[in-house]
Amino acid sequence: MKIIDLNTWIRKPYFDFFNEFDEPFFGINAEIDCSTAYKKAKESNASFFASYLHKAIKAANEIEEFRLRIIDDKVVVYDVVHASPTLGRSDETFSFGFIPYDKELSIFSDALAKEIGSIQSISGLNLNENTGRDDLIHFSSIPWIHFKGVSHVRNYNSADSIPKITFGKAISQNEKLILPIAIHVHHGLMDAIHVARYLNLFQDLMRKE
Repeated sequence: MKIIDLNTWIRKPYFDFFNEFDEPFFGINAEIDCSTAYKKAKESNASFFASYLHKAIKAANEIEEFRLRIIDDKVVVYDVVHASPTLGRSDETFSFGFIPYDKELSIFSDALAKEIGSIQSISGLNLNENTGRDDLIHFSSIPWIHFKGVSHVRNYNSADSIPKITFGKAISQNEKLILPIAIHVHHGLMDAIHVARYLNLFQDLMRKE
């Protein structure tokens, strides 16, 4: 982790401006062609969820703005950020999970499968040191709805600068499998151009790997 020197940071005026807002987050909704990634996952009898979650956190780690956080009024950049997805249970409740990032899909998938298994034997939100970390991306999946927009609950009394990425139900459109995605990020730390860069990289990973 490295502290950003605000006096020389090109984003300082934007950070100072947006960080004073009651709601400094903005959201962008988009769609991703996941046809290739879905086909490859099924051909290898692998989890499609693990596949796209791994590509999503990989893209976040390759874009510095997605690794920026506000800690004690300082802006820091983490070397690596990890995945904290919501994981469902058969009783229709969910827990927050923690999946350490690894460049290797197989290692990441094994950790995800282990976390999914472990939350089945507990109840509640699974709030702990790992799920409460700042070096995370908060992921949610809504596999029942092909949404056009998403909003998030927010506690304005609690400092928060962690990006939130939500996936919806993939549906067939024009012979392609389309996955909706919503991204909410702190405007003091990034702009729409950085979200666009993330979406383009995520799309490339979904098509190539």
